[in-house]
Amino acid sequence: MPATDTRPRAARVVAIRPCEDASGAASDEGGFILRLRPEGDPAWIASLEPGRFFMVRRQDGASPAIPRPFSLYRVAGDCLEFMVQSLGAGTQALAACREDTPLLLTGPAGSGWPEFSVGSEPWVFLAGGIGSAPFLMALERALPPHAAASPRAPGPWLIYGAASAARLYERRAFADTGAPVLCATDDGSHGFHGNVLELLALEQEAGRIPARVRLAACGPQPMLRAVAALAEKEQLPCWLSLETYMGCGVGICNGCAVPTRPGGALGDWPWAKCCVDGPVFDSTAIVV
Repeated sequence: MPATDTRPRAARVVAIRPCEDASGAASDEGGFILRLRPEGDPAWIASLEPGRFFMVRRQDGASPAIPRPFSLYRVAGDCLEFMVQSLGAGTQALAACREDTPLLLTGPAGSGWPEFSVGSEPWVFLAGGIGSAPFLMALERALPPHAAASPRAPGPWLIYGAASAARLYERRAFADTGAPVLCATDDGSHGFHGNVLELLALEQEAGRIPARVRLAACGPQPMLRAVAALAEKEQLPCWLSLETYMGCGVGICNGCAVPTRPGGALGDWPWAKCCVDGPVFDSTAIVV
């Protein structure tokens, strides 16, 4: 497990823009891309792994004192990008940032996705809403082994679900990786009318996605619970990235405790810390 860097880092906002919707237009649903540049030597940025996160807040007094956790969306040279949904006081303060707004971030923290090149079964990534954020780098990392093995090597697939087309944030960026991106919306405004697991079942029944796959999922808890149940029923390898409230992000406050499964990889202790042991967990290790 990679070590959490607990040193606070000063950073500055480089740019902020609305997320694109499914059509490529600016979404009006509160999602935005925050690009920031940490101060100091940027050499450490190149080694960042998909699925890890940072605690972020404003440093000018406009944010709550407790930072908010965000999965790393993309590395852009010496800058980091985060996909954020404006909801409460912390994210609204970030949404109001302007170029050069001072920020404080802690990280990289937590464990990211497993090594994608290990194992023979293809990957299916399941994203729900803003839970798509940790999958852009994951797609970029998972694609090369398949491409090197064969031009026809299957996967990875991204099955991306949201309430509506307006919340299929950055769909085109995911598609631009070259991976197949299949969309599902609750209201039927883009792609399949339904949820990601229904779309996965449809694709498997049609033979477009094999029955034996490895699953990686991030999204709302009901979705993750359903993904874990499917993985257990079908005996599929599965990893979940939890969207859990956090206080410190470095394992001190115990505010992000997750119950473990007796007999699982973390079962020696009844609780795991999402910020340290996660946010990515083997689905057999925890109770969602």
